[in-house]
Amino acid sequence: MMTFTKDFPDDFLWGGATAANQLEGACQVDGKGLSASDVFIFDANAPKERWLDQWAGMTHAQVAEAQDPDSKKYYPKRNGNDFYHHYEEDIALFAEMGFKCFRMSIAWTRIFPRGDETEPNEAGLRFYDKVFDTLRKHNIEPIVSLSHYEMPLTLVTEYGGWPNRKIIDFYVQFAQTVFQRYRTKVKYWMTFNEINCVKHHPYVSIGVVEENHPHLEQAKYQGAHHQFVASALATKACHAIIPDSKVGCMISYQILYPHTCHPDDLQACEEVQRVSLFFSDVQARGYYPAWTERMFAEKNVVLEKAVGDDEILRQYPVDFVSFSYYMSSTVSAHPEKLEGVKGNLITGGIRNPHLPESDWGWQIDPKGLRLALNQLYDRYQKPVFIAENGLGAVDTVGPSGIIEDDYRIDYLRLHIEQMREAIADGVQLFGYTWWGPIDMVSASTSQMSKRYGFIHVDQDDMGNGSKKRSRKKSFHWYKKVIASNGVDLSN
Repeated sequence: MMTFTKDFPDDFLWGGATAANQLEGACQVDGKGLSASDVFIFDANAPKERWLDQWAGMTHAQVAEAQDPDSKKYYPKRNGNDFYHHYEEDIALFAEMGFKCFRMSIAWTRIFPRGDETEPNEAGLRFYDKVFDTLRKHNIEPIVSLSHYEMPLTLVTEYGGWPNRKIIDFYVQFAQTVFQRYRTKVKYWMTFNEINCVKHHPYVSIGVVEENHPHLEQAKYQGAHHQFVASALATKACHAIIPDSKVGCMISYQILYPHTCHPDDLQACEEVQRVSLFFSDVQARGYYPAWTERMFAEKNVVLEKAVGDDEILRQYPVDFVSFSYYMSSTVSAHPEKLEGVKGNLITGGIRNPHLPESDWGWQIDPKGLRLALNQLYDRYQKPVFIAENGLGAVDTVGPSGIIEDDYRIDYLRLHIEQMREAIADGVQLFGYTWWGPIDMVSASTSQMSKRYGFIHVDQDDMGNGSKKRSRKKSFHWYKKVIASNGVDLSN
């Protein structure tokens, strides 16, 4: 008789996820250079519906002004929440929650400030030595993203970003440097964060300024191809330098539903979904799907491949597939006739009347996570890791000084229940990292007030505050969940 289990594996990796550009601060300290994300501003006087504009695409003037030392604009990601000076305190709080792992990124610009140097910045390398040693002291496994929207700004302004094949060599040099340095400290790596998001924000994904670009689609997919090759070469190097290492790809994944059962809606849904999966297809399977030939022809994209590129992709696929999951979306062949999603979503989509929404208009769909896990595992038959999942919300400090964030607890409970169902379905899920365990600057809107953390940071949207850390109600709840290995989900 066949048996199945809904239990999480004994060695399941519970933890939290962050990114250096949103967390660390200390911009240009100890030799760090400016990254692509360091040019984003926050303007409290701008209408909220305009806050996403820069995330969707920067202008040349905005990039130039950001490099002016006399600029009066506020650049939140240069400050983060000052993890750079609080890492010991923050990691101790993660350990108190019982974290088994911590997903983070290495800021490329701390190691190679311009990106094209021949020698790394020792001060940057020493900083991550201290972070990894602190994690090890608390028995927390680091899971490290090599590139999380943090490419050096010089590679954008002087090289034109990832459409320039030279960036492959710079990236591989960076990867080999950190693999060698941290070969005894880091086992799990991810090559690119949300690599498929080049579709929506090519500036921060591949370093392409859209303004007046003569052939944006060509630049997007040429840049993506170079990232695929770079990812494969990094995987090769990682396995050689760290024999027991595991290297993963990472995509942003929204489960898509057809708006109706009309065949046109089904076809539209399939076409949108597979464009996202194309990126993990190449990295996990090692080749371009057949249908992309038609897509490239319709977009008038002609990829320039060097001799041997296809062989490199086939020889060095990733070991596991990871993804971010925040919501599902609905697709129609005729979206102009329907109500679109609300809030700050550049991905678009049709509003699903069956789902609630977050404070930022993201539709909450826990059952979609089970579907996503099954789809990805069925497709690739490789271990799966949930690299990001979370709820951005407006938190209010109560009279007792505690944030009673039951909405965050409810969100997390419902998603963990669906993770358990996916494991019962047979999915080989080996870890989960909540985005983000501590309040930090929002990737898309550059706010601090869009809070995800179990740990509150006393800092407002303009960087004012004591930066004092304090535990929310969800901190204690997640601690209990981890201690019970996902069994105790009660209040």
